[in-house]
Amino acid sequence: MRTAWLVVALLVPVALLNYLDRQLLAAMKTSISISIPALADDANWGLLPALFKWSYAIFSPVGGWLADKFSKRRLIFGSLVVWSGMTIATGNCHSFESMCVVRALMGISEAFYIPAALALIADYHDGESRSRAVGYHQMGIYIGVTLGGFSGFAAGNPDAAGYNVNQWRMVFDVCGVLGIVYAVPLAMLLRDAPRKADAKPRGVPALEATRELFTNRNFLLLAVCFTLPAIPGWVIKDWMPAILKSEFKITQGLAGALATVFVNFASILGAASGGLLADRLHGRTERGRVLVSAAGLSIITCMLLGVGFANGLIAVVICLTVYGIGWGFFDCNNMPILSQVSRPEVRATGYGFMNFISISIGGFADHQFGALRKAGVSNSVLFASFAAAVAVAVVCMLCIKPQAAKTES
Repeated sequence: MRTAWLVVALLVPVALLNYLDRQLLAAMKTSISISIPALADDANWGLLPALFKWSYAIFSPVGGWLADKFSKRRLIFGSLVVWSGMTIATGNCHSFESMCVVRALMGISEAFYIPAALALIADYHDGESRSRAVGYHQMGIYIGVTLGGFSGFAAGNPDAAGYNVNQWRMVFDVCGVLGIVYAVPLAMLLRDAPRKADAKPRGVPALEATRELFTNRNFLLLAVCFTLPAIPGWVIKDWMPAILKSEFKITQGLAGALATVFVNFASILGAASGGLLADRLHGRTERGRVLVSAAGLSIITCMLLGVGFANGLIAVVICLTVYGIGWGFFDCNNMPILSQVSRPEVRATGYGFMNFISISIGGFADHQFGALRKAGVSNSVLFASFAAAVAVAVVCMLCIKPQAAKTES
């Protein structure tokens, strides 16, 4: 168990860097748009996260299958090095076209991390600690998003006299270098899980794995549950700083901080408490994790309505905070539930396909959200639509019939 928890500890900083590098773009939107004027257009700006997500989505099943077939450790290391290089490249873009290319390449490089990392954690942690272990890993994601939110301050105030229009580039450079430096101790200490004596040959042919997953009713329901909340989830990560800045006339730095700090610290609390509760309920009923996840989705549904209809900045931040608790409940249980409805040999592949489905749709949501905002559609209408989609996910989650705890792999 010491080794199992060491694996989680080693991966938390990688998860932090993964989402820190993603969040930089959203938090420094105003600064980047000054340097690259084409990005001042909301539709063009929405295309950047969309391209990232589409490339990420397309390569996620490939990354998952490679993780099932070969070394998860090597895949994680390679992904970290390459996406850190792409982070540095982002800071050196000088045109809309080059930014599009680099963000698409970054999506490809990051696609190989999450399926491999969560499958490696599931390999080391059995049913008694799996939700907690995944929850602790996801905490790194929330901290990364939070730190990324403060990058708006690091980029400076665009409204101030003597503002350095290229200061945002240094932020990307520093974060990229941190990732490359951390890859060294990661390569030295991280190890693949030891194989059991009666283990089946590693990996399953790609077509066989795909057929097995897509004829599995529970996997399909889980994929729907994974996708629908991700639509508003990505919009909140990518657009909320800009929404708060424009709606409440606050600075770029303050908007980035308010859009990330409270919601992500609440997500940390939700992941920790939700993981502990799910592991305990799992010992009593095979539906324990499903019930905790459904409770989280119900909270998300209510708070999305709150964000859309709230009248003041404080009210929006409160709704985002409670939303974060629900997200933590939901997020820490996706891989554990997947482990209850699929074999270990296709676990990473399954998560890769879930990423493919959810992030493909999330990419279109990011792009369309920008276009709809440009067309004048109100936030209340948009977030009410998001809430209705997540309500469907609650029903689908409750329809999942997981494997009994005593027979779970």
